[in-house]
Amino acid sequence: MLSRSIILISTFVLAAIVSASELPLTFDGKPIQRSIGRHSYLLEDTNGQLTASEALRAPGWTACKSDVPNLAVSRSTHWIRFSVRNTSSQQYILLSIPYSEIDELDVSVIRNGELERIARTGRSISDEEVTESEHDFVFILPIAQGNTGEVLLRLRGFKAIHVPMDLTDSATYSTYSSGRNLALGAYAGIMMVMALYNLFLFFSIREKAYLLYPLYILSICIAQLAFQGVGPSDWFAQWPWLASRISMIGALLAVLFGMEFSRRFIGTKQILPRMHRIVDVFHILVLVILCIYLFGDPWVGYNLAQAICGVTAIFLFVTSISAIRRGSRQARFFLLAWSFFLLGVVLFVLKDAGVLPFSAMTHYSMTLGSAIEGVLLSFGLADRINVLRKEKERSQADALAASLENQRIVREQNVILEEKVTQRTHDLRETNENLKRTQTQLVNAEKMASLGQLTAGIAHEINNPINFITSNIQPLRRNISEIVEVMQEYRTLTPETAAGKLKVLKERERQLGINDSIEELDDIIGSIADGSHRTAEIVRGLRNFSRLDEDDLKESDLHEGLRNTLALLAPQYRDRVQVRFELGDVPHVECFPGKVNQVFMNILTNAIQATLARTDGDTPEVVIGTSVDDDHVRITISDTGIGMTPEVKARMFDPFFTTKPVGEGTGLGLAIVYGIVQDHFGHIAVDSSPGQGTTIRLHLPIRHAQPQQKRA
Repeated sequence: MLSRSIILISTFVLAAIVSASELPLTFDGKPIQRSIGRHSYLLEDTNGQLTASEALRAPGWTACKSDVPNLAVSRSTHWIRFSVRNTSSQQYILLSIPYSEIDELDVSVIRNGELERIARTGRSISDEEVTESEHDFVFILPIAQGNTGEVLLRLRGFKAIHVPMDLTDSATYSTYSSGRNLALGAYAGIMMVMALYNLFLFFSIREKAYLLYPLYILSICIAQLAFQGVGPSDWFAQWPWLASRISMIGALLAVLFGMEFSRRFIGTKQILPRMHRIVDVFHILVLVILCIYLFGDPWVGYNLAQAICGVTAIFLFVTSISAIRRGSRQARFFLLAWSFFLLGVVLFVLKDAGVLPFSAMTHYSMTLGSAIEGVLLSFGLADRINVLRKEKERSQADALAASLENQRIVREQNVILEEKVTQRTHDLRETNENLKRTQTQLVNAEKMASLGQLTAGIAHEINNPINFITSNIQPLRRNISEIVEVMQEYRTLTPETAAGKLKVLKERERQLGINDSIEELDDIIGSIADGSHRTAEIVRGLRNFSRLDEDDLKESDLHEGLRNTLALLAPQYRDRVQVRFELGDVPHVECFPGKVNQVFMNILTNAIQATLARTDGDTPEVVIGTSVDDDHVRITISDTGIGMTPEVKARMFDPFFTTKPVGEGTGLGLAIVYGIVQDHFGHIAVDSSPGQGTTIRLHLPIRHAQPQQKRA
């Protein structure tokens, strides 16, 4: 009862104020021709805490002095109230506020002393709170025929707010809404056609200006439609935070894409390099302002955005004029198109600043200017295609002339080159033959060096059993002669003389030590047999190693080749290097046995020498292992030698590279190994570290890749 009494008292007070200044509006069913702002009163709530009842009682209400109240950009909450009397035959009145950039809007009506909120809407209001969804904020005022009602509006936002208020009927509003939607639809259609047309041109000629222009067109179209409360405002209605900011987001994106498009379209990089670089500063400023607007203070961000849009417009105007003075054809089209949009921007900004009144012209000026700009810029881009075509034709003509001249020069040069090629070919052929001969000599030298080392070892190895046989010939001859002497005397015995001479012969046997000679003879013959067998083994191993009679591709037992190689190398490592086998069950390998044995010889020789080079007292050891790896046989030779540095390891297969003193190595051993393994379509892997020894892994295919090819 108390609150109702307060409202009644407030209503009477307001009625007294109104009656003292201006009578209530009269709605007779015909639309009022202009906004009713002059018939309203304004109240600014700086704290934004007043309720509707408190606002009615609050002091500070002032009469509005313009048809369209301009609340500017303010952090305050504003209240508007007016009185209207319905003298028409209709049971309600339509209140239209054709301005969509209001973030919070509450509409209340006081009838018969009762305060009734009839609508709550706005771009920042969530779907759960919204009670009115018309784009232009159209509200039904339940003021019946012959009655008078008070209308109370509460408005708040972080953008410039204008409040055009129209009292109308349903038919008039429907006609206005249809015309407005038709105009905005035509605008959106024109902009989309321009964007798609130039996007098609981009895919045709791959010029970036034709991609930036559609992006600019789409951004400015989003901004303008959002300003008018259609399109993006509806798409993002379920996200009030985004819906309330989408118009300025589109405007700032349009600045970004428009600036970048303008400098590519005009060609500022060549004719206005300083202004070209200033554009990057604008990009940074726009991004900073966008962040302030979205995530910081939206009121400050809005003012800065308005400022940067105005400065950008002026900058592009000055840039286009400067480019025209430098002779830019595209700048003429840009200046003409930009002038219309700039005029629209200026009118719109002056309207927000309160310099110009709110009207259809100022409200839609930027939208109309952007449409005209889009069409004119498309003409400019089409003209640019003609310019590019002419430049391309001129470039093609120049290229054709240059090509014909080049052909003439090429023909003349070909004659000279053919003579030089013939001479060089002859020289290269002779050089190649010399290189082949030199290579053959070097390879033979390496083979002879290896053969020399091998021969020295074999000579020493054979010399031992031969010396043993030679040293046993004299004892063998002596023992045989003594036995023969006794046998001769036994043969002279006759039955008549046997009894008398047997005793003498027995004494002779004892003196000569025939029994000892016979036993010694067995030892000597056994020793000679062992020496002969050892010599035969060495000769057989040498023959198996060299395989001079097996130069064709054939299956070979790699284990036998390893053992034969070690038998020949025995003089180098016997009693000094421990050799250990870890042989697996591997099949015979199709290869050139003699060449594979040469690989084993070179690698094992290096391994033995590396282990003997250590002086730290560790037991020299070489480990030889074999295994099957898919369709390859892997031979692993590891030593506990001095190892190699990464630099040495990287060059170990280079011809003539050696770490041995001069005169002790040719540097061809491992190069030959590498070539033989490559000829067998295998590969080599090496692991080595200084002081940690070396491991070499040979991978040879079980079946040769070219079994029909005979290798030398």
